[in-house]
Amino acid sequence: MTIPTRESTKPDEPRDVLSALKRFARPAVPMERCELCGLALGAEHAHLLQKQSRRITCSCDACAILFCGQEGGHYLRIPRRIRAVDDFSLSDLEWEELALPIHLAFFFYNEDGRLAAMYPSPAGAIESQLSLESLQGRFQRHSDLRALPPLVQALLVNRVGDHHTYLIAPIDECFKLVGLIRTRWRGLSGGTEVWGAIAEFLRELQQRAVRPVKERHA
Repeated sequence: MTIPTRESTKPDEPRDVLSALKRFARPAVPMERCELCGLALGAEHAHLLQKQSRRITCSCDACAILFCGQEGGHYLRIPRRIRAVDDFSLSDLEWEELALPIHLAFFFYNEDGRLAAMYPSPAGAIESQLSLESLQGRFQRHSDLRALPPLVQALLVNRVGDHHTYLIAPIDECFKLVGLIRTRWRGLSGGTEVWGAIAEFLRELQQRAVRPVKERHA
């Protein structure tokens, strides 16, 4: 057996050093930037809703203040807080009257004050065309739901399974759920992967949710 000497290993040293460096190399993570001024953004940053297109825009705090503080401006700032609504629910009959094909939906006010309902589908978000006058009456009798700011906050309802949840959530979180379903849905039923991802997404929202002091509503 030949015992390698220091001189015999020299030709391989550059290669060994290069291999070691490669182990530490990491691909550069694309930096998210403010879509209004180009400033680099951190993981937590403001989201704005463009009124006309309903497009969600990433923004720095300065642009959020500037573009949302103008009367008649084109943008609305999306709130970040999530709140649990423990004293409101929809009966099976009320849900059936909504004629929604999935047991997930979110409800929000349009700029004219009318209540709208959207539900996620493999094709994206779909708005219900049915009248919601009766449901709007129930929203108006509940202080938290009556105070929802138009377009940017919604009541997210999950009636999948036995445990139903009702969360006041930012509209961008509702559309994240829509995107999750659209990209992961497989076949007619969606597949186990998408339903597992939906459950995990909603569980994370619940963990972030603030629970208000319980009150009685008519």
